[in-house]
Amino acid sequence: MRQREIRPELMDDPTIDPASHVRALRGLARLNALSRAWRILWPDVRSVVQSLNRPARLLDVASGSGDVPISLARRAAREGLTIEPAACDISERALAAAQSRAALCGIDLNVYKIDVERQELPGSFDIVCCSLFMHHLSSPTAFEVLKRMAGAAGHLLLVSDLRRTRTGLMLAWAASRLVTRSRIVHVDAVRSVRAAFRPDEFAQLAEQAGLSGATVRAAWPQRMLLRWSPA
Repeated sequence: MRQREIRPELMDDPTIDPASHVRALRGLARLNALSRAWRILWPDVRSVVQSLNRPARLLDVASGSGDVPISLARRAAREGLTIEPAACDISERALAAAQSRAALCGIDLNVYKIDVERQELPGSFDIVCCSLFMHHLSSPTAFEVLKRMAGAAGHLLLVSDLRRTRTGLMLAWAASRLVTRSRIVHVDAVRSVRAAFRPDEFAQLAEQAGLSGATVRAAWPQRMLLRWSPA
């Protein structure tokens, strides 16, 4: 696994059957819940929210069904803090699922249909975060997306993704089968790890994108977290 192996993921197929897509989104939500993807972000998010004397505007990029911004907003509310969450994604179906999930949780979630690989982000936010998306991208595209996200982040940019390791590959294979019977999730979980960056590769990419002072650290389980604040 010395080199990234980027193969098209089934979830990204524009001709995907709608029912299969919904089942896959539900499976991914369970996988995210199992790994508690939002917890990787929370300590840094909380620090920024606590420093503001107003609600914090947060944008989750390539949000899928909105699990991360919804979970962060709920956790903030439990601690007496306020996050105004927003989500952007290229898929209208995913955004509809995100708004439905948010409504069930009593969360007001703003959504934007955006192809972040080609379009600028909508305005500025206190916090911009992105989870489990960068491994989908070629290095040149990831470079451009990092620059777009950094440009929209007023206080903090957080990018969480998989690490390309053999342990991560085995964990993705097992965990995906534990939480769902969706073949899409089973296939894509393994392809995602094979396509992921290593932390040193990702740190170098961030430096090339102009994110001076960005840090990349390992996180549980077989994840990494890039943290950057504008000067």
